[in-house]
Amino acid sequence: MAKYAIGDLQGCFTPLIALLDQVDFNPSQDHLYFVGDIIARGPDPLACLEFLYQHADSISVTLGNHDLHFLACLALGMPPNPKDKLDAVFNSPKCQKYADLLRAQPLAIWLEQQQTLISHAGIHPSWSIEQALNYAHFAEANYQSTKAPEFYANMYGAHPGLELDKLSEQDKFKAIVNVFTRMRFLKQNGELDLKNKSGLKDNDGLIPWFEYGQIPPNTTLLFGHWAALEGETHQKNVIALDTGCVWGGAMTMINIDTGEKYQQA
Repeated sequence: MAKYAIGDLQGCFTPLIALLDQVDFNPSQDHLYFVGDIIARGPDPLACLEFLYQHADSISVTLGNHDLHFLACLALGMPPNPKDKLDAVFNSPKCQKYADLLRAQPLAIWLEQQQTLISHAGIHPSWSIEQALNYAHFAEANYQSTKAPEFYANMYGAHPGLELDKLSEQDKFKAIVNVFTRMRFLKQNGELDLKNKSGLKDNDGLIPWFEYGQIPPNTTLLFGHWAALEGETHQKNVIALDTGCVWGGAMTMINIDTGEKYQQA
């Protein structure tokens, strides 16, 4: 049984299938871990969701910001951003089934045997793995509850800070979601900067989250979200899998056990 982690699809279905053909993916034996942003901006989000739906027993997804935005739009009756190209998804008779599948997915996955954490944007360097998983479970319990629309409605706006124990439930949810799905750079005090989306060289004095403090020892972190990195973190145990397929780059997949990478434009 092989375990593969795959970077942001963002509606790019053809490269996904080409990647899986490279490794002779067998859904009865292998497992795919998607780092989130399954949909939005790409040409075929419906096919991506249908693939997940058809292979639900063989996939896991750590939700990204675009996935949560889709769930929020659906729950709150908000129209999607036209740039996200989601009309076919919202008009599909299976739209709610796709949403239910995504809503059942976590924000973070810990693979004990491989000592590997998977999430969309990473984890805050001040968190231990145990803390990160506990915070993820808190957020998951809320977006999977009947009160999910209340939390979606409060998901946007200014970042509320990281003193989570001092925040309301809604702001704690927002703060956790921001770390797991929107984080790139940190300010000198460890707070998130949610504006700068550049690569490592043009950082305006900000610090990439994986260079702020120390990554938990003997741990591998797999994440997506940050296409401007072009897959480069300069740290062997921090692996960036979003290589900008939707923007004309390649889609990247890694064999979690062997570390072998595969790419497909």
